[in-house]
Formats: sequence, structure tokens, C-alpha cells
Amino acid sequence: MTILSGQPQISPAPHAETELAVQGVWRVVVLNDPVNLMSYVVMVFKKVFGFDESTARQKMLEVHEQGRSIVWSGLREKAEAYVFTLHQWHLTAVLEPDHEAH
Repeated sequence: MTILSGQPQISPAPHAETELAVQGVWRVVVLNDPVNLMSYVVMVFKKVFGFDESTARQKMLEVHEQGRSIVWSGLREKAEAYVFTLHQWHLTAVLEPDHEAH
């Protein structure tokens, strides 16, 4: 640390890469449920994530046929917000770490 005029010099804030390395990448996973209609799930995906019809339908079919679909991945804070929003739409969604991301 260099001191100029009696004041400590502040180093710049960490970069986004450092933040990503500390927080890691998180997945938003939607799980199948016996309640919601397929058309409703497609509509929610379009509204929440801005998916086009084809992408929303593909993700819905993954949920329906495989029991789950990774619908988004990124920094934890935004992933948590997406999970919260999906819960507000009455979809079953969970947050999980993406150990494959670098």
C-alpha cells in the first residue's frame, strides 16, 4: 500500500472474473410436477426467461419427459431471483451448483 499525503491508496474493486470464481456458476432447474399444464409451463418460460416458442416448448418437454430441465445458469444472486420468480408462478424449481462450468 502506498501512502500519499497521509491517505492510504485504495486498490480497484475485483473484476467480474474474480467474482465469478468466488461465487461459481449456479443452475436454475425446473422439476416436473403433476399439477401444471404443459401450455402453462411454456407460457411461464416465455415470460420469465424471454424464450421463443420453440425453446420454451423444448425446455417444457425436457421437464415432462426427463423430470427436469436446466433453464438458466449464471451467478448465484440472479439464479436465486429466477427460482423465486418461478415459485411465484407455482413451478417447482431448485438451485444447484454447476460443477462443470469453468
